[in-house]
Amino acid sequence: MGCIVMERDYYTMDDFSFDGKTVLLRVEFNSPMGPKGEILDDKRIRESLPTIKGLEDSKLVLLAHQSRPGKKDFTTMEEHARRLQKYVKQNVRYVDDIFGWNARSHIMNMEKGDVLMLENVRFYSEETLEQSPEAHSKTHLVKKLAPVAQIFLNDAFGASHRSQCSLVGFTPVLPSGAGRLMEKEIDSLNEALTGGGETIYVLGGAKVDDSISVTKNVLEKKIASKVLVTGVVANVFMAASGIRIGKPNMDFLEKNDYIGQIDLAKTILKAFDGKVVLPSDVAINKDGKREEINVMDLPTDYLISDIGQATILSFSDMIRHADKVIINGPSGIFENPEFSAGTNDILMAATRAKFSVIGGGHSSAAVEQLGIEDRISHVSTGGGACIDFLSGKNMPAIEALKAAKARIQK
Repeated sequence: MGCIVMERDYYTMDDFSFDGKTVLLRVEFNSPMGPKGEILDDKRIRESLPTIKGLEDSKLVLLAHQSRPGKKDFTTMEEHARRLQKYVKQNVRYVDDIFGWNARSHIMNMEKGDVLMLENVRFYSEETLEQSPEAHSKTHLVKKLAPVAQIFLNDAFGASHRSQCSLVGFTPVLPSGAGRLMEKEIDSLNEALTGGGETIYVLGGAKVDDSISVTKNVLEKKIASKVLVTGVVANVFMAASGIRIGKPNMDFLEKNDYIGQIDLAKTILKAFDGKVVLPSDVAINKDGKREEINVMDLPTDYLISDIGQATILSFSDMIRHADKVIINGPSGIFENPEFSAGTNDILMAATRAKFSVIGGGHSSAAVEQLGIEDRISHVSTGGGACIDFLSGKNMPAIEALKAAKARIQK
């Protein structure tokens, strides 16, 4: 089952001619970095290749960020340009300037087929202000770069829940559209939110507040047939249902400010009776070893670190027979082989569903480790952005692209 695409309310690359044009492309190259400034995983660079290769007749100027001020991996885009060079035929030039004369003169001297990587946009203080596209369009970055470009494309889905300068500021002043990755993300996540048939959401990991927002959204809108909960999310729902999960697990919730989520989970369980499916057994970490116990035998003095085998079998069976399955967050501490069974088996089951979407950094990493990317309909590149989209929240960078199309159609 593929994505059913309606008439789009934003422009895509199919709506433009790029031949010889100067294109500003906002990409999401923010990558895990090692201590010597090396890129540890270039997945996000690879995910942008269909867009970049589709622009090989243009003069292509790349805008991107790496990390944020105060972080150890807040660094230049030089290594990212070098890594991109490995994957494309064109010469990729890096310039250590964002919108000054050095950057602009390089842009004006580009020839068709050239690729230029500008400096980390977050080196510029106005970038990280959250304000409207119109306000951002009056910043130095936009005022200096817009006159030397003809088209703006946004391919940075992973940052699309932000209203920052390089993401939204060009849309009021340049013809603007979505890159191939942005288009694919929007199509796939819209498909995940249309429901239809048996639609199963599997929510795990440790970001409880995010998962509760998604649960509420997909049940209220009758998108999900069922929400299966795993990981710390399951611990909160179990506590909400009156199960005593044990002191170490309650302490973990308290330490992470998740105690308040128990009341929210209670209201969801009450409002949507039978729609949230809890584990029937769990795996605890008993002195480094996996031990499985029935939920009826809780509380425990050990940390719950995965779902148990009976739960894995019943959840996998529901997932395999689903029309659509959306998974966000691991089922346990999957980095530890003792507690990876839940995460791995549920992801393997998703390969049998008719349509599957995997979101969140940890789940995506597990998909890559298992080597099953080609058997999943869509693996999202956006962690926070994917969750916000599935929660029904406003996505400023996507709204800016819609406004750009509406402005031109007037």
